[in-house]
Amino acid sequence: MTIASIMLAAGHGTRMKSTLPKVLHPILGKPLVLHALSAVENVVDIPPVVVIGHGAEDVKAAIQAGVKQDVQFAIQEKQLGTGHAVMCAQSLLQGKSEKVIITFADMPLLTQASIEHIIQLQQESQSVMVITTVMSEEPRGFGRVIRDSDGSVQAIVEEVDCTPEQLLVREKNTSAYCVDAKWLWQSLEKLQPSAKGEYYITDLVAMAVAEGLRVSAYVLEDRSEGLGINDRVDLADTERAMRMRVNRDWMRKGVTFIDPWTTTVHLEVELAQDVVLQPNTMLMGKTKIAKNSVIGPNTTLIDTLVGEDCHIQYSVAESAQVGNHVTIGPFARLRKGAVLQDHVHIGNFGEVKDSVLGEGTKMGHFSYIGNAEIGKDVNIGAGTITCNYDGKTKHLTEIGDSAFIGSDTMLVAPLKIGKNATTGAGSVVTRDVPDNTIVYGTPAKPKERKD
Repeated sequence: MTIASIMLAAGHGTRMKSTLPKVLHPILGKPLVLHALSAVENVVDIPPVVVIGHGAEDVKAAIQAGVKQDVQFAIQEKQLGTGHAVMCAQSLLQGKSEKVIITFADMPLLTQASIEHIIQLQQESQSVMVITTVMSEEPRGFGRVIRDSDGSVQAIVEEVDCTPEQLLVREKNTSAYCVDAKWLWQSLEKLQPSAKGEYYITDLVAMAVAEGLRVSAYVLEDRSEGLGINDRVDLADTERAMRMRVNRDWMRKGVTFIDPWTTTVHLEVELAQDVVLQPNTMLMGKTKIAKNSVIGPNTTLIDTLVGEDCHIQYSVAESAQVGNHVTIGPFARLRKGAVLQDHVHIGNFGEVKDSVLGEGTKMGHFSYIGNAEIGKDVNIGAGTITCNYDGKTKHLTEIGDSAFIGSDTMLVAPLKIGKNATTGAGSVVTRDVPDNTIVYGTPAKPKERKD
């Protein structure tokens, strides 16, 4: 059995009131269309076809950058309805599969499991078409599923065409279909335009029934899978549902969420058992947290690796590496290239960029370290700044093991501070400091060698 898929992603999304194509709006840091593609990528036997139109080049580029598999593209030059969009894919797929899965790029919560269910139901029931539905009191612009007295599906009526009685129907069409491929391609040419001149894929249901063919419906157990996105209110509702789905999955794997409703975890994040996430925490990109670490509250980590038994609070880190038993915050910032080795402490309002802080180093508060290599057990006093940029070039600062950098020290790079050296408070250090030496003043000069 060969399965093909068509994803409809050509619409304007005018109700989003955005210059960005609707299907490129992100949920958990990932465009809607990529979420939707992930549900079909392991089900189909040939590359899926994405029908694009509005913002076609941008949508195509986002898909090609975001998926590893091959994807085919069909262009819908004029948006003449969902049926017309499927017609645009016909030349790419006709004669190449037995079944066709049709989904929508603005339905990111639909799961692979549900698609597998409709494939199985289509085969077992010998239906020419299987639709997905939800039971809901909320209209959300969905078509109503009309059934006969025996419960068989008779038609889908778009909301704008419903009678007052039909508007009361609780079963809504959620726009994912499994269709017999041969019948689909034969039937598309029979579709008639609506009063607006559009061709609706939902009209295929009544067409099949008129031909004496069976149409079945799979009622989604999780109603959130049927959430489609028309405007930014729907976008927020869907983001919330996706966030809770991800968070519940991690909780079942042994991660504690103190307040899952305010905690965001992106899909590529990896969390170990017994990680604790405090309220208002955001873990984004390819962040990875090792066991027993506590993150938050009010912390954002982007593409950051965190070791075991760390505590990061009220802080931001991006593209940083944090060792084991490290404490950070409150109000610290780790920028790209920051590497904190085991047992490092960064206090309030400390900032680190493109620097390595060796094991056991302490940077209490109100300091900036950039383009530096700092050894073990170094004390960095409050207000320390590496003056690493001369207007053209970033220069390196090197600090040896067990050095003591006094408060308000300015380290004018390029510069080397030796092992066990000391800078006095308020010093401006412009020359290298040998091992075991105390310097102070502006500019800093040696006082004496330390024993």
